[in-house]
Amino acid sequence: MAKTILHAGRFLNLVSADGWEFVERVGVSGVVAILAVTDDERIVLVEQFRPPIGKRIIEIPAGLAGDVAGEEHEALELAARRELEEETGYSADGMREMETGPSSAGLTSELITFFEATGLEKTGDGGGDGSESIIVHEVLPSELRTWLADQVDNGAMIDPKIHSSLCMAGRTLAR
Repeated sequence: MAKTILHAGRFLNLVSADGWEFVERVGVSGVVAILAVTDDERIVLVEQFRPPIGKRIIEIPAGLAGDVAGEEHEALELAARRELEEETGYSADGMREMETGPSSAGLTSELITFFEATGLEKTGDGGGDGSESIIVHEVLPSELRTWLADQVDNGAMIDPKIHSSLCMAGRTLAR
């Protein structure tokens, strides 16, 4: 498949291949998403404003691999550990790779690798790097469905990767 770059941006390229236009990330080697579960079974979620949607989004911790100068070939597990600590202030004793799949197969070539983080230890405040303003939430599975509905009622949107990651990990929500 021959690719043509239609527009090169700082972080994204608009690409054409076989008549299909899509987006590719520039300068990253992968994307990671982390289902983080505390020892008392709380699900660690993050909240941040996402300009493309124009709303606060509740999501699992996630980020890019290979986007740090000198670490272009960063292993996905190391990126997951780094992003978890950066966003939530937690380090993980256990990090299990669950699945890899497309984030939006009709829009981007991006693949997301999901991890489950366990044995968490609070080592910092979290909140993201200097370009992010992240709020960390810890929610019991038995309260998650109601808590998420309350967030929607208060104007937030819920990233479906929360539900996908719970399913991948074999965890269920109370009805």
